[in-house]
Amino acid sequence: MFKLSSLNLNGIRSATSKGLEAWLATARPDCICVQEVKAQAADVAGKFEQLSGLQGHFHFAEKKGYSGVAIYTRHTPSDVRVGYGSAEFDAEGRYVELRFDTPQRKLSLISAYFPSGSSGEDRQQAKFRFLAEFYPHLQRLRAEREFILCGDVNIAHQEIDLKNWKGNKKNSGFLPEERAWMSTLLTDGGLVDVYRQLEPTATDDCYTWWSNRGQAYAKNVGWRLDYHLATPALASLARGHQIYKTEKFSDHAPITLDYAFTL
Repeated sequence: MFKLSSLNLNGIRSATSKGLEAWLATARPDCICVQEVKAQAADVAGKFEQLSGLQGHFHFAEKKGYSGVAIYTRHTPSDVRVGYGSAEFDAEGRYVELRFDTPQRKLSLISAYFPSGSSGEDRQQAKFRFLAEFYPHLQRLRAEREFILCGDVNIAHQEIDLKNWKGNKKNSGFLPEERAWMSTLLTDGGLVDVYRQLEPTATDDCYTWWSNRGQAYAKNVGWRLDYHLATPALASLARGHQIYKTEKFSDHAPITLDYAFTL
């Protein structure tokens, strides 16, 4: 069984200071995709290249203390792709892809961090530009290989994916255009929301992010923003899942899915 985790760190220095490595040693994922590393190569050197025996592969943002993604893995990839070829968004450190190709298969694991539009209209428009160019990238990838994309998508797809859906219809992360993009990705786009495949009706149990305001975590007023998005062949191999709500490394919870394959 291949154990694949995803977690928005909200800063690797912060998350590791809160016990991330000890949890990794206990949970023992084969691979963890992380987002919002919020560090540069010099910050990682000598400190965070490895976590609990997992080797890290990074895409850093050019801007200090901003964004950044990584994949930590027990397995040596056949290739590492940093960025997805975006003139605008590769500078923000949002995409790293590890390929584990053999003569029999083409398989990728991806860590991605979608833009948030919550800070204002400029960033919301940037988010829409990201979605517009990221969809065809995923389609090209799907045409040539199997993959699982893990990441903070910054979109709650359905009403059951957030507590206060009525009050958030006009807010970034639950806008009709964003939700429609997800719907298209999961229909015409041919990808599978793996957690929803396993738990099609879960509500309160599905949340992976809570605002720091208004006792949202204590009251479980959350959002499901962290996904495993997979090609159908790999999604069909999902066997179990766990959202570690009691682990507080950041404002997100780690989500782990088990897949019936090995690298």
